[in-house]
Amino acid sequence: MTGTQNDGYDALQVTFGSRRASRVTKPVAGHLAKAGVEAGEIIQEFRVASDVAAQYQPGAVVPANAIFAAGQKVDVQGTSIGKGFAGTIKRHNFSSQRASHGNSRSHNVPGSISMAQDPGRVFPGKKMTGHMGDVTKTVQNLDIYRVDEARQLLMIRGAVPGAPGGFVTVRPAIKAKANQGAN
Repeated sequence: MTGTQNDGYDALQVTFGSRRASRVTKPVAGHLAKAGVEAGEIIQEFRVASDVAAQYQPGAVVPANAIFAAGQKVDVQGTSIGKGFAGTIKRHNFSSQRASHGNSRSHNVPGSISMAQDPGRVFPGKKMTGHMGDVTKTVQNLDIYRVDEARQLLMIRGAVPGAPGGFVTVRPAIKAKANQGAN
């Protein structure tokens, strides 16, 4: 837990999973020992109001049903699946060029990428080949289908970013529509 006197804001630091003590740096190990918590795979910090931060003691378990309820809108953040080095057709949904009629070796190439002498360069942000995926993505306004209190699980309806078994961060939605009906 961080306080206003140290960082200028109130937040809760949450750890999840388990990790061997030898795999944690000494500063982090000291920080966790001061709170009386074992090292976890993930340490995440969430900014909260001071009255919410006062409800939790260091080392306390935060139950899923205390924060989330069925039917609630949430934002889910995770790391998207990495696709490696991809061409422009797969990466940016470009069309391929003609298969015949004079096209000899440029079927799947993007074509011209810039102008002639003026400006004489390729503008930044040009859609070209490169690394695709493996970036942090946030999907907004997903529905919580059910909260399993016994196993501390959230069942979420929608496209959760990332590979199966990956870590995600679930927050209450910041752009939730008030009167949106069930699908």
